[in-house]
Amino acid sequence: MNTGSFFRADMWICRAQRLKEKAETMKLLPNNIKVLYFASDYVEPYVEIITVKDPKRRLSLCSSGYSEEPDYQEEVEVALPVLSDDSQLFEDHHLEKLTAHMPVRTQVYPWQLVYSTAIHGSSLKTLYRNMAGLESPVLLVIKDTHKKVFGAFSSDPFKVSKYCYGTGETFLFSFNPDFQAYKWSGENSYFVGGNLESLQIGGGGGGFGLWLDSDLYHGSSFSCPTFNNESLSTKEDFIVQDLEVWTVQR
Repeated sequence: MNTGSFFRADMWICRAQRLKEKAETMKLLPNNIKVLYFASDYVEPYVEIITVKDPKRRLSLCSSGYSEEPDYQEEVEVALPVLSDDSQLFEDHHLEKLTAHMPVRTQVYPWQLVYSTAIHGSSLKTLYRNMAGLESPVLLVIKDTHKKVFGAFSSDPFKVSKYCYGTGETFLFSFNPDFQAYKWSGENSYFVGGNLESLQIGGGGGGFGLWLDSDLYHGSSFSCPTFNNESLSTKEDFIVQDLEVWTVQR
């Protein structure tokens, strides 16, 4: 390094030291004002003052406290999961919308078809039987006779149980015609309930967010406090044309 280079380096070091001393004597700034100091071997040191957007608070479903998140998010392209079979009910644009709302832990595995009325017939008992032993989330997709596509993502596989089960990852969705996801409202925990007569998802307000009979033929969808959803189909009562259930293949 020549003499000129040493001189410029010493000059930058002196300027940097003065900037640091000034920064230390500055009075406290508001939380949304930040002072950034930059210096390197190749760039003359400088200070930049920026305004940071106020953070928003949201209730975390994974804890009882609040967490802070910036009110902006970097858009990240979500890779579509690989399907083990061809779906008769949804295409890539449906899957793209759904994947963006599913937990990250489900986005790195292929999806396997575990039940289809076109393959297995219309029977809630068969649906339960095909899910026996599963421990992964499931995606229920329905097309009714009005050609509307809707359904639910459940954190737990469907089963017969005396009590409601599932977590706040569970949500309802509808393409009617635009995509709409109805996440857990936090008002109650009536996520999923099932017996041999029917399958119920969401409730607490006199009607279920999604209800299917034992033949998987008649269904209904009402607004419910669990998800604060609208009816998923054109009418509250509907007839199932086709139904599929998918699960994460680990």
